[in-house]
Amino acid sequence: MSNPKSTALVTGASTGIGAVYADRLAKRGYNLVLVARDAGRLDAVAARIRKQADVSIEIIAADLTQEAALAQIEARLAKSDITLLINNAGMALQGSILENGSAELSRIVALNVTAPTRLAAAAGKAFLAKGDGAIINISSVLALVPEMFEGVYSGTKAYLLNLSQAMAAQLKDKGVYVQAVLPGATRTEIWEKAGRDPNSFPEGFLMEVDDLVDAALVGFDRKEAITIPPLHDESQFTAMLQARAAMAPNLSKSQVAPRYR
Repeated sequence: MSNPKSTALVTGASTGIGAVYADRLAKRGYNLVLVARDAGRLDAVAARIRKQADVSIEIIAADLTQEAALAQIEARLAKSDITLLINNAGMALQGSILENGSAELSRIVALNVTAPTRLAAAAGKAFLAKGDGAIINISSVLALVPEMFEGVYSGTKAYLLNLSQAMAAQLKDKGVYVQAVLPGATRTEIWEKAGRDPNSFPEGFLMEVDDLVDAALVGFDRKEAITIPPLHDESQFTAMLQARAAMAPNLSKSQVAPRYR
C-alpha cells in the first residue's frame, strides 16, 4: 500500500523500529513527519532518507510525555495531508514495578499509554472525517504472555493491543484501517535503556529490526488486524482468538457461576 501524495507521521522515529518504518515508507512514496525527542538524531535519519527517496520530510522534536508537545502532534495529525500514523514511541523500565519510583511509573504510562491513545484518537477522527487512513500501533508479544517480563511494560502493550482491536472493529467499514504489530524481542536501543545487554540473549532470540518492519509491512499490505512477525505457527494464535470468541457470550450473566456458590 503506497500513495505518493500521502504523508505518514512516525513517532519514535529517531532510531530503531521508527527509523526503519520511516525509511521503508519513504521508499513507498510517502512524505514523512518524523517525531522524537532528539532533533539531531531525527536530522540524521532525514538526511539518510533524502539520499534514497525524493520525498518531503518534516522534523518535530517533541517529548510525548509533555502536554504541550502531545497537543502539537495531535494538531498536526488533524491536517489533511496525513493518512498514516505509526504509533511507535515507547519505553521500558529498568527493573520491575517494585524497583521503580513514582516518576518512572508515571513516565512509562504517559509515553506507552496516554500518548498513543491520544494520537490514535486524533488520527482516527481525522481519517474518519475523510473516509481514508491507517493507524499502526506497535504493541508487543508480551501483551499475550505478561508473565515473561515485568508487568508494567507488558501491561501497556496489552492495553495498546486492546485499543487497536476495538478501533479496528469500529472503523473497518468506514475506510480506516487499524493494525496492531506485536514484535518479539528485537535488536533496538530499548534493551540498553532498560539496562539489558542484547548480546546476552540466546542465539536466535533477537530479531533484526529491518526484518521486523519488513514483515509488519507485509501484514499491513494484507490488511491484517494483528501482525505477529516472529510467530511461525499462526494456528496457535488463531486458536486463541477462536477460544476468546467462544467465551465472549458467556462473560456477562445475571447469575453467579455454580462454582462460586
